[in-house]
Amino acid sequence: MARKKAKSTPGPYILRVQLLRERVTTPDRYPFNLPAVRNLDTLAFHPKVTFFVGENGAGKSTLLEALAVLYDLNPEGGSRNFHFATRASHSALDGCLRLAKTFGTPGDSYFLRAESYFNVATEIERLDRERDPRVYTPPLIDSYGRQSLHEQSHGESFFALFKNRFGGNGLYLMDEPEAALSPRRQIEFLAVLHDFCKRGSQFVIATHSPIIMAYPDALLYVFGADGVRAVPYTETEHYRLTRGFLSNPAQVLSELMADGPAGEGGA
Repeated sequence: MARKKAKSTPGPYILRVQLLRERVTTPDRYPFNLPAVRNLDTLAFHPKVTFFVGENGAGKSTLLEALAVLYDLNPEGGSRNFHFATRASHSALDGCLRLAKTFGTPGDSYFLRAESYFNVATEIERLDRERDPRVYTPPLIDSYGRQSLHEQSHGESFFALFKNRFGGNGLYLMDEPEAALSPRRQIEFLAVLHDFCKRGSQFVIATHSPIIMAYPDALLYVFGADGVRAVPYTETEHYRLTRGFLSNPAQVLSELMADGPAGEGGA
């Protein structure tokens, strides 16, 4: 007899994450030597949207990946039903964290990792090829819009995921969703994000996009040299740099391209 699926409830589903320092045995090695991890105590999550922002290498994706593993999601991306591993590369950070969850039951959970989404699309095709036709279960691709993700542009395949696979009452972890999205698509994504939030979903998103991080009902953490701190949107470097550039691109470009000390080079 099939096990009855638990009824889903609206989010939030995760409340906070805490670093258990007594479990850290190699504080001078990655990822524990990252300022964002070294100075981490407890990080609270917004009931709707939490953003991780900061420079490359600051630890945003590392922490997001650890959260995915703690929630039994595949570290390379996908849902709890994905178990493939193209390369075992996730850090040991999850073993030193404690994730505080609510009693809510999500109807869905998913880890979108832009850099390995190709691998997820390939795994979907493999699982559908190996599906036993005698078992009445629809192909996985049906949940993604019934069209191969490899036969769409990167941006189209992302939106196929958002519009078909995601739903209400879900927990979604997203690493750089803007990677495949044009500015127009990023604005459209904000409308999709808002709709999911109204339907009881919770998101944690690592992003560089000043468009996406503008979503108003959110908590925004900057990962930097001093660790992790919550800041208003307009105080992020992403906002200030983008605003400064767009307000006078000619001046910014002139300063960047002004003659100065020549770098090393050769004919």
